[in-house]
Amino acid sequence: MKVADLSTDELKELIGKIIEDKFRELIDPDFGLELREDFVQALETSIASKERITFDAVKKRLGLN
Repeated sequence: MKVADLSTDELKELIGKIIEDKFRELIDPDFGLELREDFVQALETSIASKERITFDAVKKRLGLN
């Protein structure tokens, strides 16, 4: 497809998409990357678990008191 073949609306949409993608890359450098399957499974398991810890407990584990 050539740019010359695009309608005005199609060109605007294409430019908008490019700008949006660039902003996302600047704001989130991980944009577009995929998560490993083992990480996704661990995350789903964690979300499904009823066990929860407090924010203070997390800070303590990480040494952020």
